Amino acid sequence: MRIHLASRSPRRRELLAQVGIAFDLIAFRDPPREDPEIDETPFPGEAADAYVVRVARAKAEHGQRIVGWRRLAAQPVLAADTTLEFAGEIIGKPDDAEHARQILHRLSGQTHRVLTAVAVADAGRIDCVLSASEVRFARLDADTIARYVASGEAFDKAGAYGIQGRAGAFVAHLAGSYTGVMGLPLYETTQLLRSFGLRV
Repeated sequence: MRIHLASRSPRRRELLAQVGIAFDLIAFRDPPREDPEIDETPFPGEAADAYVVRVARAKAEHGQRIVGWRRLAAQPVLAADTTLEFAGEIIGKPDDAEHARQILHRLSGQTHRVLTAVAVADAGRIDCVLSASEVRFARLDADTIARYVASGEAFDKAGAYGIQGRAGAFVAHLAGSYTGVMGLPLYETTQLLRSFGLRV
């Protein structure tokens, strides 16, 4: 069985392929013309856990609408969203290089939470799972941060880093799911897909 993957993330594609899950891509529009149905702006006072679940569900629901509009194959739609929580604040993707430097300076020597919600929608049913991991960064000096930002890896990633790249060297301790920090927790994802009848 195949699924539809409603995500632009190359990391999510790699992780699904890693465990042998066949998928077809549903591409949402890129900023600044992104689909209004999946606005990723946090609500005032919204908790990080509730935020990431809401966005993942919205992506899966919109993906299922696209399947209907385009008359694509009737198969489950999987979507996910990842965010960071630090000091009670939701930290998303950096706006620019200076913002990325500011985020990494804040995370330096500190522990933050990485939250990834995975949602699957099929035949009027939608379910969601949440993976929460704690990550502690080593202390990062200004030069290390500047070189990392200059590498280009910090962009289009929640928290301005990707654990699967150069920033793996920043992680002094991880409690939780490595693949969840990457953007798709494989244990939770496969369990969710099995509940929809997929053999994974």
